[in-house]
Amino acid sequence: MKKKFWAVTLGLAMTAASLAGCAGAAPADGGAAPAEPAAAEATEAAAETGGAKATDGKNLPELTTEDMTIVLWDIATEDPTKTIQEGAVARFMADYPNIHVEQVHQQNDNYKQQLVVAMSSGQCPDMYISWGGGPMAEYHNSGFADDITDLYNTYDHPDFIEAAIAQGSYKGQILGIPFGGMSGCDVFYNKTIFAEQGIEVPQTLDELEAACEKLKAAGYTPFSLANGSKWTGSMYYMYLVARHSGNDEFDAAYTQENGGSFTSDAFIFAGDKIQDWVKKGYFPEGTNSMTTDDGQDRQLLYDGSCAMMLHGSWQARSMAADNQEWYDENIGVFRWPVDTEAEAKGVPQNVEVGTAIGNCFNFNAQGDQDKLNAMYVLATQYYNDDTYNEEQMASNTIPSINGFEKLVTEPNMKIITDVFFDASNVQLWYDQYLPASVTEVHKDSMTALFGLEKTAKEIGEDQDAAMKAALAEQ
Repeated sequence: MKKKFWAVTLGLAMTAASLAGCAGAAPADGGAAPAEPAAAEATEAAAETGGAKATDGKNLPELTTEDMTIVLWDIATEDPTKTIQEGAVARFMADYPNIHVEQVHQQNDNYKQQLVVAMSSGQCPDMYISWGGGPMAEYHNSGFADDITDLYNTYDHPDFIEAAIAQGSYKGQILGIPFGGMSGCDVFYNKTIFAEQGIEVPQTLDELEAACEKLKAAGYTPFSLANGSKWTGSMYYMYLVARHSGNDEFDAAYTQENGGSFTSDAFIFAGDKIQDWVKKGYFPEGTNSMTTDDGQDRQLLYDGSCAMMLHGSWQARSMAADNQEWYDENIGVFRWPVDTEAEAKGVPQNVEVGTAIGNCFNFNAQGDQDKLNAMYVLATQYYNDDTYNEEQMASNTIPSINGFEKLVTEPNMKIITDVFFDASNVQLWYDQYLPASVTEVHKDSMTALFGLEKTAKEIGEDQDAAMKAALAEQ
């Protein structure tokens, strides 16, 4: 590896964690080249337009006519995401037949580790998915994420929302092109079960706990959670912290200054609350053994075992793709409830969890400007073209482009979008925001927390030690 991976600086933290008024995509769906039917359709479409390129007439860098191969890694292992992204690649290759894109789909849960191994062994892909935040900064500091500020400021690109570009930037340098769509994090619930039990949508944490007790008494497990993925349990932790303290205590813990600590009141409250819920049976047995990549959390909604699931908005797409009729009939959504005690103390209750950038592409051209130009065109003009965006919207994914939020009509996505844009700020997922070394400790802490292996104070101390070590390496 060219340089030692090191912790993201405070400058990134203050830029990306608390994004005013915006938010948002999704760990999604892994391993083959574009499907031949998609490539054939794109080639046929190009023939029908007389060979005209989709990029004709635009202000874009002129691409090489020499043969070129771009190795691209994504996490699109499931439809509709897989087909949508393969279609973007196929359209690009139909317009630029001398440029071959080797598209490799990776499983989300192991993706980051595989990427770091590839970087360490000199096999980093030319173009790869990230979520911005701390890991992206480390990729850049290690020489594997190119600065594309000049390209972005010189050539055409979609009208991305400001928060998405901010989350794909580091120290004033643009490193990432959004393509995955915005993602909020909300509670999906079974409307049929709620109606059967006479449960109203909870507005406060007290009402949420009362609903959980009623569901338990009726034989349901309140929450579906596949915490073998670790970041899934973190969503509960994040929301409990955010409702108890806004962003203040997390920001302080991140800097480890002025008494900031992952053992402060909000973190202890969140950890204790989760462990209380575990002991009360609010989560499925064996939650730490199930993974969300396999859809095991959704399955517990489908079979009626569980009544709710806190998750990213991409789950609306996944559930509709699995069974549109069942999804329409049974699934509703609500924002994470209010902590009334904290609210009475003046703590803001409209901090939401999610990401405005969703997914972005980073580029590793290693000084090859022709390759960087080609990847910029692929990311901005094909992953974000009209076809791509229409397919995204049709699959309950909102592009990180101004105006699309006004076009949302699907009921659940409308609620998610309204919550997202009404937020005072959006807390980027901890596992995307924290430095990579701290992220691993944080995720392991979620296993220990939900497994009742360590107390809230003990996992806070573990996270403090990791954060101090990361800051010392800056």
